[in-house]
Amino acid sequence: MKPAPFTYHRPTNLGDAMALLTELAPQDGRVLAGGQSLVPIMAFRLARPAHLIDINTIAALDGLAARDNQLCIGARVRHSAFHRPAERGPLGELLTAVVRHIAHYPIRLRGTFCGSLAHADPAAEWCAVAATLDAELVALSTAGERRVTAREFFLSAMETALEPDELLVEARLPVLPQDTRFGFAEFSRRAGDYAVAMALAVFRLESGLIVEPRIGIGAVEAAPRRIAAAEVVLQGAAPCIEVFQAAAAAAAEAVDPLPDPQIDAQYRRELVKAMVHRALLQAFTPRARP
Repeated sequence: MKPAPFTYHRPTNLGDAMALLTELAPQDGRVLAGGQSLVPIMAFRLARPAHLIDINTIAALDGLAARDNQLCIGARVRHSAFHRPAERGPLGELLTAVVRHIAHYPIRLRGTFCGSLAHADPAAEWCAVAATLDAELVALSTAGERRVTAREFFLSAMETALEPDELLVEARLPVLPQDTRFGFAEFSRRAGDYAVAMALAVFRLESGLIVEPRIGIGAVEAAPRRIAAAEVVLQGAAPCIEVFQAAAAAAAEAVDPLPDPQIDAQYRRELVKAMVHRALLQAFTPRARP
């Protein structure tokens, strides 16, 4: 298959890009960064944008740095930027652990962090990370800058709160305290395939008890989210197999699995239970710091 005809635009600065997006949004203008999500669906003609606005020459979108206790990730930052920790602490280690699950190496060299969020595939790892960590997302248009929380941003499968004339210019993840523990578990049919279920667990220990737990799931519902029912089980509890099992069971009970002709809802619930349990066990297991 080949894409439907479109007009290609390559602005060299952010001002020109925003002007083009404002002008072309009513004609289904789309932004192209890595293209690892958009181009395949164009090839199958599931998307037929009349215009593509390529942002790959805009150096202002390259930023990847910690400031104001946040890791700020620009719209041109590739997945491969996280093969090594982008921040010296648990957040950098977490991102490095997660990126290994994203597709295959060539895709990680081209695909972008913000592009993954903007595409909002339910099975995207970065979307689950953003939802679990309550990321702040920065959208820009000719009208100005708008900041949106991850909870507000992900509306449904491949649907976000971005307006047609807005560009996601930056994602901001909170820098995690040094004593933060985390675990990430994902199930897919084969390595590199889309996930069927994934879970991210993040917490700290104070006096031997779990505090500030975060349990996030992805690839299960139409949008990634935190599972409050599992976090309630964990808060203030002593970490042990029984508590982790109870939290995993609460997460499985709380989800509303996507309809799928190949995977029934109960199977996906069991996968949620298994992934949350594995993620919690990983988080509890001490790991060597790089």
